[in-house]
Amino acid sequence: MLSGYKVLSGVFAILFVWAAILQYNDPDPVLWYFIYGVAAVVSFLFAIQKLPLLLPVVLSFVYLFGAYVFWPDEFEGVAIGEGNINNIEHARESLGLFIMALVMLFYAWRIKVARNGLDV
Repeated sequence: MLSGYKVLSGVFAILFVWAAILQYNDPDPVLWYFIYGVAAVVSFLFAIQKLPLLLPVVLSFVYLFGAYVFWPDEFEGVAIGEGNINNIEHARESLGLFIMALVMLFYAWRIKVARNGLDV
């Protein structure tokens, strides 16, 4: 695996830890600590090349399902003052889950490419 991908996964690990820290004033912070914490650990495992292919594949589907479940009934943006605070909160949570799903799919793709001996 190229070192650039290690650096990228390290950046994602830091961003996921930071996102978890920002959940301290959320109505359900423990849930989000866990969700972002798992993504941070997976990013670290990818960086040290200890991540099994199945884990990011499964997590990508879990995160996508979560993004669907948390999507607000009416999308009103993600900035405070744009609409109902509950809709904004759900949109933010959903988009965060979608980003994590994309990152997990990226990790799975890179693992698969490395296993096949290709370097893209």
